[in-house]
Amino acid sequence: MAKQGLNPRFNARQHIPTFEEVAQQVHIERVPTWKNAKHGQQWLNSLRDYAFPKIGRMPVDSIGQPEVLMCLSPIWTQKHETARRLAQRIKTVLDVARSKGFRDSENPVTAIRDAGVLPKVKAKPKHHKAMNWRDVPAFFADLQTRDAMAAKALMFTCLTGSRTGEVLGMRWEEVDVDARLWTCPADRMKGGEEHRVPLTTEMLAIIEPLRALSSEVVFEGQKRHKPLSNMSMLRLLRRMKIEGVTVHGFRSTFRDWAAEAASAPREIAEMSLSHRIGSQVEQAYARSDLLEKRRMLMERWSQFVTGGDGKVISLAASGVES
Repeated sequence: MAKQGLNPRFNARQHIPTFEEVAQQVHIERVPTWKNAKHGQQWLNSLRDYAFPKIGRMPVDSIGQPEVLMCLSPIWTQKHETARRLAQRIKTVLDVARSKGFRDSENPVTAIRDAGVLPKVKAKPKHHKAMNWRDVPAFFADLQTRDAMAAKALMFTCLTGSRTGEVLGMRWEEVDVDARLWTCPADRMKGGEEHRVPLTTEMLAIIEPLRALSSEVVFEGQKRHKPLSNMSMLRLLRRMKIEGVTVHGFRSTFRDWAAEAASAPREIAEMSLSHRIGSQVEQAYARSDLLEKRRMLMERWSQFVTGGDGKVISLAASGVES
């Protein structure tokens, strides 16, 4: 090559990696960006299950629309959400391959989407099955008779309206008893922002006795200083013969109660569930998290769930206004 006047550095035949090799490398490079290890593993698992068996061993520069369709078509209608995510992940792998000089052609995933090759699928929204709010006091009373750690965690989850991961990852340094406040850090929140949860007397009564375990986490599982399994509360529901209800569904239960029974302003109810309210502009100007107004709402919810006074009082009548 030198005798022919060519620079071996730029003219030597380049080794083209396979699709699977590039995908594995992309996964490794993005490890620091995953919200958690489970999310990162799900990203790779979908490629492993639906793409690698068909195109994994192919050179990444030889993958076109027919090859991508081989992966997507069999599951496009039956498992549409999985197929949609798979398409996005295949696109990412091929985009990275092109940026590294392994491909020259356009991304076939983009071409398939723009041409409308695959049929349109009307996605049906999936809602977590929730317990009717009127049934919660009796359910909670049953939980109070149980000593299992999963029962304690489920009671706390029900009262706070928090997500499973937020509760199970809870650490003692996040709890301020004097201020009656639990501050869940941003890295455990779905929205990626710190969330303050007002603690009621009923909530503190659940967690304070657990300090005696001297664990780093509030709801310790079978391993020392490690939290309960994220399936522990759901398994408890099944042991209690509570069918058709999910742990996450208690958030919907709280929201229904707040609207139907407590007449709570929408902003306060939504912020209690750590939901963002309004447009990005509105969010930029809404600096307050309405903590004290949320505290009043959570006090009412705790009293209702635990059968305190057995009465439902309108928050508008008790001084909580939007």
